[in-house]
Amino acid sequence: MTATVQAGSSSLTGAGVVSVCALLFTVASFWWLNARQGRLKTWEPHAFAAIIHSSTARLRLPLVLHNTGPKPIVVQDLILTFPDEPASHLPLLWVSSPSRLQPGPDEDGKPPAGFVVPGREAQQLFIEFEAPFSGFLPEARDYQVQLQARVGHRKGWRHLLTFTLRAANIIDPDRYTVYDNAPVELTKEDQKRADAALLELLEEQEDDSAPGGRRPRRSSSDDGDAGTSR
Repeated sequence: MTATVQAGSSSLTGAGVVSVCALLFTVASFWWLNARQGRLKTWEPHAFAAIIHSSTARLRLPLVLHNTGPKPIVVQDLILTFPDEPASHLPLLWVSSPSRLQPGPDEDGKPPAGFVVPGREAQQLFIEFEAPFSGFLPEARDYQVQLQARVGHRKGWRHLLTFTLRAANIIDPDRYTVYDNAPVELTKEDQKRADAALLELLEEQEDDSAPGGRRPRRSSSDDGDAGTSR
């Protein structure tokens, strides 16, 4: 009889273990599928729009934000920083959300406002960043740029992406237009024009800060037609 009782007790213990494991699996599966907090993923943009003056710089990026988890993520703010540059380089702040990459006179850019990326979904956005004053006057070279975000479920700025901004492709900084961000080789003529245009911006900045005010700026039309950009 003792052996029978022990066998029954072992059977009950085994059934209990199976039941507990099944319950834990059900709870874990529910959490993974419905309650897990994911993260935002994004990728390097293949193009950008830019315009640069001595007093301001503006960049427009096409971004795709993917939420890897089931819970929605609230994006409160976005910012661009230059981690490898001197502290004098001001970050570029999110100033508008246009409806397209190519700037134009007929567009109506929305002011920056928080938005939601639903669970397991991706959103394509066009985000315009601006550096006030003269904190960002790029040279004709590559820059490492960080995209950071403030999200509703975390405190502080969260790193989203580090990518290469190919400022050497900005061959006509006075014109707000689209440039390729792919690692392409510029012609000697385009490189010369880009260097000359950015040098002119630097000279203008120096004139603005020198005693006696600024000298008249040469019109961009004097430099010939704008280069080809995508």
